[in-house]
Amino acid sequence: MLAAVIAVVCALVTGCGPDLSGTKVRIAAGLNGGVYDKLAEALADAWAAQLDTERPEIQETHGSPDNVDRVRAGKADVAFVAADVAAADKSAGLAALARVHDDYLHVIVRADSSIKSFAQLRGRKVAIGSPDSGVEFLSKQLLKASGLTGAIDRRNLGLPEALPALENRQIDAVIWSGGLPTPSITEKVHTVGLRLLDITDLADALRATSPVYRTATIPVTAYNLPSPVTTLVLPNFLVVPTSMRDDVAEALVRGLFDARDQLVKAAGAALSIDVHPAIETAPLPLHPGALRYFRSLKD
Repeated sequence: MLAAVIAVVCALVTGCGPDLSGTKVRIAAGLNGGVYDKLAEALADAWAAQLDTERPEIQETHGSPDNVDRVRAGKADVAFVAADVAAADKSAGLAALARVHDDYLHVIVRADSSIKSFAQLRGRKVAIGSPDSGVEFLSKQLLKASGLTGAIDRRNLGLPEALPALENRQIDAVIWSGGLPTPSITEKVHTVGLRLLDITDLADALRATSPVYRTATIPVTAYNLPSPVTTLVLPNFLVVPTSMRDDVAEALVRGLFDARDQLVKAAGAALSIDVHPAIETAPLPLHPGALRYFRSLKD
């Protein structure tokens, strides 16, 4: 599969090789309708046109941990992966094409809830993300940092299921990591009334668990909040196997930035896609082909 993609790029750039317009690249995205999925769909359209090949295959997955496994097993060629999941993976074999967008940690409760701090979630029913998702991974880090591992009633619900459950008082809180603002949260803010919990007291402990976590502020204007909320911001990477040929990786990165306007139309999170922060992919190394593209911008 990957060798065929290499041949397509070769044919496009140098005129060598046969026409392999029926070849597909496999992109590990996420749950249907999520940000990863929306960006993958737009990127697939762009790459198909740029590489003069068939539209890449979009794989619906559970999220970042699943995506890492697929790339490592040779079941996907490109994947969207949250930086904390990438940082926790100690095995070799992965490289980054670029940092693509940032997600913000949301700890959501009803506006009329008595819960004012994360510590008050003890003994409560909390949605921690769907099984094997990046949100679940982050939730576990948050619970560990707060000392609440085993002290809450964890519910493996993704945001589409969690928000109605919160509205109907079936759960007490939702942990989510996503773009700012997340449209479905905005909708519930207006129809139900929601608040976000500030995690200032947990920030240091969380940053100690992973070098990729940074503190950030969710402004009042994001969700018509009563006051700004301190939270974490988490980068997302576009990841490939280290075995990918340099010319293929370079072509894919070039295509990513050439398609930025299309990506922004697909998902507002793409507004943060920019060549300057894109090289900040630690702890994953940039793929040599991606590095070649970024260096070419200085020529």
